[in-house]
Amino acid sequence: MAVVLWTLRLWVACLPVLVSGCDVMDHEGSHVCGARVPGDVMVGLMLPCHGSIQNLTARTRPESYQCSDFALVPFVRSLAAIHAIEEVNAAGVLPGIYLGYMMCDTCSHSSKALQNVELMLAHNHSIHTHCDNTDYRPEVKAVLGARYSETSISVAKLLSVYMIPLLSSTSSSPALSDKLRYPVFLRTVPSDVHQTRALTQLMVHFSWNWVGVVYRDDDYGKAALQSFLQDAQRANVCAAYQEVLPFQFHPQHNAAEVQRVARQICSSSAQVVLLLLKPEQVKAIFKEMIKTNTKKIWIASDSWASNGPLAQMEGINKVGDILGFMFISGKSKSFDNYLRNLSVPPEGYNHFIEEYKNLRFNCTPECFQNNTPAYCQVKSPKACEFSDPQAQNDDYLVETLDTGEAFLERVAVWAVAHALRKVLDCSSSLCTGQTDFPPWKLLEELKKVNFEYENQTFYFDDKGDSLNGYDLLMWTKEGNHRTFSKIGRYRALDECIQIDDISLDWYTTNNSTVPVCRCSERCRPGFFKKILNVSCCYKCIPCDEGSFTDDWDHEDCKICPNDTWCLQGQDRCLPRREVYLHWTAAHPIAIMAATGFGFLLLLFVLILFWFYRESSVMKRAEVSISTVMVAGLSVSFASVICFMGKPCIHLCRARQVMYAVGFTMCVSCVLVKAYRTFLAFLPFGQVLHRRMNKLYQPATIIIVLTFLQGVICGLWLIFDSPNVDQTTPSQLNLKKVVQCHEGTTYIGFGIMLSYIALLALVGFLLAFKGRKVPQQFSETGYIIFSMLMYLFVWSLLMVSHPPNSSQLQMTESPKQNALDVEEQRLYSRVSAEKMYFDRLCPHFSPVGHYP
Repeated sequence: MAVVLWTLRLWVACLPVLVSGCDVMDHEGSHVCGARVPGDVMVGLMLPCHGSIQNLTARTRPESYQCSDFALVPFVRSLAAIHAIEEVNAAGVLPGIYLGYMMCDTCSHSSKALQNVELMLAHNHSIHTHCDNTDYRPEVKAVLGARYSETSISVAKLLSVYMIPLLSSTSSSPALSDKLRYPVFLRTVPSDVHQTRALTQLMVHFSWNWVGVVYRDDDYGKAALQSFLQDAQRANVCAAYQEVLPFQFHPQHNAAEVQRVARQICSSSAQVVLLLLKPEQVKAIFKEMIKTNTKKIWIASDSWASNGPLAQMEGINKVGDILGFMFISGKSKSFDNYLRNLSVPPEGYNHFIEEYKNLRFNCTPECFQNNTPAYCQVKSPKACEFSDPQAQNDDYLVETLDTGEAFLERVAVWAVAHALRKVLDCSSSLCTGQTDFPPWKLLEELKKVNFEYENQTFYFDDKGDSLNGYDLLMWTKEGNHRTFSKIGRYRALDECIQIDDISLDWYTTNNSTVPVCRCSERCRPGFFKKILNVSCCYKCIPCDEGSFTDDWDHEDCKICPNDTWCLQGQDRCLPRREVYLHWTAAHPIAIMAATGFGFLLLLFVLILFWFYRESSVMKRAEVSISTVMVAGLSVSFASVICFMGKPCIHLCRARQVMYAVGFTMCVSCVLVKAYRTFLAFLPFGQVLHRRMNKLYQPATIIIVLTFLQGVICGLWLIFDSPNVDQTTPSQLNLKKVVQCHEGTTYIGFGIMLSYIALLALVGFLLAFKGRKVPQQFSETGYIIFSMLMYLFVWSLLMVSHPPNSSQLQMTESPKQNALDVEEQRLYSRVSAEKMYFDRLCPHFSPVGHYP
């Protein structure tokens, strides 16, 4: 019977739902906290070893709080702070000074935390209020905590009255950076301003711009949401929906809210979901996802990014990929050994350790049956083999939890120790300062600390934040559960994210391919975004001709710079390809071959002239005039060379002047020959015949007519000189035709051509007048045909290509190749000259029709 009663007593003692609102009572019945070790300087620990409070919504009287749901993660964090205090004492950082601590359980609720502050600050079980608290000297000089920002906000407001420092290693709400409202608050973690920037950069890194957000309805959740939305807007990341869950959450009482949020997540096209929630809220959502077999990409906030119970929940591998940022961590062998050998300190007490050992090692029959209570998850399989649970230890905490998460709790203790060295005026062997100092002195020194711990430097900025960054975790599969793999890091100082993409294996794609989560597909280079309703939802429209985009997802097209162009939907502008008569091109080669052949014919004719210069036939044909004609044709042929290659101002001037002078000389010789025939074979009166014969001065006529053309060309060069055409090409033309224009007004060019045409017309009329001359003496037929062909070809060329600079450009699209205008003009001119030369050549032959 005694054994049964003893067993029943132990079983009742281990039930977490029976934990008192105040952790324990002293021998006088006064309320004190659940763990305490006395010391010269006392540090308060305010962490939630329990996750909730029973019947909080039905609470109508200021009764004691009944805490439930023992929480392993914050419990281990509190042990990390206790272990660090013991390390400080053992290391002699404060010579002659022993650090003590008082630990109270906030039970994850702000009101309970405020009650704990009263316990920590009370003198003789009461707090004496004063208008001036400058010399207020409570036993607790600094408070470490709280876990959640909501709690820290409440506690910091009260502690600000007494200027007692509150140093947290998990509260990251941006609101706590406001030193006007929370002057006593410091933290060893960055503000959520940096976390939301890290989250945004993570999404930008993987090109995710369409995300859903679920947050909790408290100061932390609202502030984190607003910070994320601001950073997301700057990074062109859009929130597909924003859902909220209540701060005071119970899976059964809030089942309707969870189902509503789950339906929104399942129905949305957003594959990425950011959860700014507590672990128990995330667990409720994951259960709904497992029921519906819904896979998403879940982005975790720091509050649950490395939550061990969540990673061990049944069906966790069915929810999809999970990534999250966790505060920097660091393993400690000495801390792991401490957890393997947990014991209540002999000089104090720790009822939280006692409760954990009861949960772990006490024999409770219901934990070995079906439908076991939640607290049975901690139960050791060998629990019923032990007679004294408090004497037992194992590796459960080390193996189940990531003890490196508690790294920043240890940092917080060492920050207090370094500040105390200044306050207590410590040397390497002695501290001479007074231990009963007002807490505001410690706060002043805490703001100035700068120390190294575990090869890292720690300090607080002017907002009381530590800028040490985050580790990026990915939940990887390990059997039926998940484990945490570090895949990157975010540096808060330079706001830079580094991710090892190579080693990632995604559940949603079943390979290393990064999942796509966008409202619209990315617009490739050459297209721009036409926004529909929100900035992330758009259509991709190709850029017009002459505009481009050179990167993905541009909102506007860029205009092509000068002398460049592009077609519709192009990703870059290309320099306009200069088009002119290249020496190596087929058409110029053909032209030069024809020119060379013409030169050879002229040379051959000139040799014949020289060889038969004394013959009667040559004398009667006036070989000197024919030689001058050959010279003029040679100059005209030589002008063709100036049409080859890239035009410049000198070539533009030379080619027209050479042609004008050379061809004028040739036509003048033809005119003289026609005039000679006109005089010799047509009847005139003697007086008229004598007067007209006086005008027949071949050399003078040729020189004067050629000189007049030279004057015309000189005036043309002075007042309206030919130059390289600088007209902007057509917008649809990817080629820039480099050609000469014949002056801005084309007056000089027109007068030059008109003068040649006038001489040709006069020669034609004279030859036409003498067309009835006996055939054996006649050259008129050849002159008539040559001049007529010359006039016809040039009139045709002038009609089809009027001398206007705007029409002398090639209008060519990339899909159509046309002859260059310059080539057409030159081809027509050379054809006319060659035809004229071919018709003239028989006149110079020694076997011609001269008598």
